[in-house]
Amino acid sequence: MANTSDIKNGLCINYNHDVYKVIEFLHVKPGKGPAFVRTKMKSLTNGKIIDNTFPAGHKIDVVRVERRKFQFLYKDDMGYHFMNNETYDQTMIDEKLLENPGLIKEGANVDILYDSTKDLPLSAELPQYVELEITYTEPGLKGDTATNAQKPATVETGAEIRVPLFINEGDTVKVDTRTGAYVERVKK
Repeated sequence: MANTSDIKNGLCINYNHDVYKVIEFLHVKPGKGPAFVRTKMKSLTNGKIIDNTFPAGHKIDVVRVERRKFQFLYKDDMGYHFMNNETYDQTMIDEKLLENPGLIKEGANVDILYDSTKDLPLSAELPQYVELEITYTEPGLKGDTATNAQKPATVETGAEIRVPLFINEGDTVKVDTRTGAYVERVKK
């Protein structure tokens, strides 16, 4: 058993008969009254995000997780299919357990978190940045980099992101998988 001083981003805990991953936390010490830890947690079984406040020193049940490298194979009606890079075993993950699933390309390597006691997949974590080719966007204007204006663009995976006005079809861009935001244009 751990307590609230052990809470950090990415920690997986048992809470209300479910496994949750801490997305954000804030330790608060008000001038009057006891300290507490405010958290935002995501359920690893159904994808729901909840806010919860723990009193300081509250005992929490930490779930031991393992990270395993997998390669994304394909998506179908059942979910997203991955292959273990070491054993070549395949596993399927539901779409709601992925963050920004529209940014994952076939053949991309991801980390899948497993509950080590039950050997169940909990969630898949994409790499922080991916490079994707723009398949459709309105024509850009050369030299239009002074403003911060953006336009919609469709990438090769079918996802729609917002890019600066100077980006054209065929350009490769770097995208942040946590937010789905454009980072930079990749030089070829």
